[in-house]
Amino acid sequence: MRKGGWHVAAACSIVLTAGLAHAGDPLVEEGRELVELNCSNCHAVGVRDASPHDQAPPFRTLSRRYPLDALEEAFAAGHITSGHPDMPDFVARPDQVEAILAYIDTIQED
Repeated sequence: MRKGGWHVAAACSIVLTAGLAHAGDPLVEEGRELVELNCSNCHAVGVRDASPHDQAPPFRTLSRRYPLDALEEAFAAGHITSGHPDMPDFVARPDQVEAILAYIDTIQED
C-alpha cells in the first residue's frame, strides 16, 4: 500500500464495519455528495438505483469487480479511468478520495 494510504484503508475498514449506521457521518456524506455530483450521470450511486448508462457498474457492486484498495491506488495516482470512451478522467484531492471511498464502502452489497 502506498505510503500514507493506511489512513484511508483504516477509515474505510471502520466505515465498512459500521455499515449504514454511519450514513450520517460527515465524511460519508461528503463522499455521497461528491459521487452524486460527479458520477451519477452514468453510475448508480445509491443502494437501489439503476445506472443510467448501461455499461456503468452500480457503485454498490464495485467490490465484486475491483478490490476497493485498487480504487484507492487509482485515485492516489491522480485519476480514475475505465478505458471506456464515455468515461471522463476523474481527478480528486486526497481528502475527497477518502470521502468517496468511505461512502462507497457503506453501500457495498454482500
